[in-house]
Amino acid sequence: MLIQTHDLTMQFGQVTAVSALSIDVSTGVTGLVGANGAGKSTLLKILLGLLPATKGSAHVLGLDVTTDGPAIRELVGYMPEHDCLPPDVSATEFVVHMGRMSGLPTTAARERAADILRHVGLYEERYRPMGGYSTGMRQRVKLAQALVHDPSLVLLDEPTNGLDPAGRDDMLALIQRIGTEFGISVIVTSHLLGELERVCDGLVVIDGGRLLRHSTTASVTAQTPMVTVEVDGEPTALQARLADAGVAARVDGKLLTVDVGDDTAYDLVRDVVAELDLGLVRLERQRHHMTEIFSSPGPRDD
Repeated sequence: MLIQTHDLTMQFGQVTAVSALSIDVSTGVTGLVGANGAGKSTLLKILLGLLPATKGSAHVLGLDVTTDGPAIRELVGYMPEHDCLPPDVSATEFVVHMGRMSGLPTTAARERAADILRHVGLYEERYRPMGGYSTGMRQRVKLAQALVHDPSLVLLDEPTNGLDPAGRDDMLALIQRIGTEFGISVIVTSHLLGELERVCDGLVVIDGGRLLRHSTTASVTAQTPMVTVEVDGEPTALQARLADAGVAARVDGKLLTVDVGDDTAYDLVRDVVAELDLGLVRLERQRHHMTEIFSSPGPRDD
């Protein structure tokens, strides 16, 4: 098991940042999702052994966060949310330094830095001072330093913060490559649900420091028994014919939402559309939206 926590709690005075959190996270790409202030960054720092929990226990790669912090940090890469790059240092110098801090010999650190900067798309810019980098380039450097020592796990805290849509797409593609091509497990935090849906195998959802849901991404976005039908024309006649056949349907503008109990409903929709001489533009099975997890009735582990 990658990460295990039991009754993990972190309090800052009267504020509870993490509350009685018990989760088991396996290998792969896992999204840690919650609103700003939900306790995501605090949890990552506890897992790294940088913050002592008020109570409870946590293990990362089988190591106890209370006693094995340095050993955990040797095996885990960390990309912090905040800007932490020295402006007068080049990306190469910084990533080499971080590699050496993680225990790599100088020659190996230089080789790994050049390799990883190529992977994140900064090879041509690697000797420029980072003070002249764009936000997207700075995020890539932060990702590179988290990967330079070839960790078993990386913790990425809001890696798409401050990026434009194209930059977010690029960063998400890099995260996906880390999990698939590099074989490194990833914990990535975000408050943007749609981003995590695209790249994560599993989700841990926290709200106010409490576990709201722990499940696979596929189960969150699974298909519903509803089908969206779009026809070339008004859908009211189609709705009436389906109702006569005992199939519930609801008109929503130009679209028709049909409750399909089984596959015969698809044939019925097709046949009625043909009989009414309507052009069928779209027939699409609806899926659950990730925003629905915040209205779920309580913690769930699938």
